[in-house]
Parts: sequence; C-alpha cells; structure tokens
Amino acid sequence: MKLATLINSVVIISAFALTSGIAKAEPPTNNNYADARQTNIAINSNTLSSNSTTTSYLQPFNLVSLAYQGGLEEQGIPNGGTLISERQNRNIVAEDLVKAAISANKLPPQILNDQNYLNAVRSQLTSLSRDFST
Repeated sequence: MKLATLINSVVIISAFALTSGIAKAEPPTNNNYADARQTNIAINSNTLSSNSTTTSYLQPFNLVSLAYQGGLEEQGIPNGGTLISERQNRNIVAEDLVKAAISANKLPPQILNDQNYLNAVRSQLTSLSRDFST
C-alpha cells in the first residue's frame, strides 16, 4: 500500500470515528428554522440560499459520514465498505444519499434542488471512494 493511501485511510477513518454523534443529529424542524431566523440567518422555506452549506442542516461531509456509519441503512443505503463498493460501481449516487437523508428527516426536501449541496455530496463520495481504492 502506498504511504499516501495509508495516510489518507487513517485520516478518513479518524474523521469517521470522531463524528460518531452525527447519526443522532436532530432532524430539521420549524423550530430550527425559527432559531435560524432569530440569529439573523435568512431562510426562505421554498428555496435555499445559494450557499446552502452554511445553513443549519447536515453538511455534505457529515451526510457521507452518516451513511458510512450506517445511519441511513433503514433507508436502503449500505454502510462501510459496501457503500464504497456501491459508489465505485455507480450504484449509489449523491442524490440517493440526499433522498435517504430526507426520508430519515435529516434534511429538508428542498435540498434536492440545491445543486451546490448535491455537488458537494458528490465530491465527498468521490473522495471516499478514491481513498479506499487500491
């Protein structure tokens, strides 16, 4: 195994180990949006801001981590190495993870229209797949 691959693997595994609380993330509720408005973060219920990764829901990295740790298994997303394998075989794409998270009440439905968020999830999935490929 190349040293860079080993280092990348250790970094990824460490990141997953440190984010174990993500599976318990609270789903978005109207109260979360009300709290965001109280702190002067404008959120329109029909459309998300163009810089959606700064709002109060799961960040793309955290979504991929949640899936990797098995937090979306009830929604049909495999965990661990199976997730990586399915991603490498193109059987799972970013939209699948986002739809599963919406189904699990981890993300608001309108996030499917946010191309910046979807692109960031794609990037995280691609990075995960690259780090574990030989």
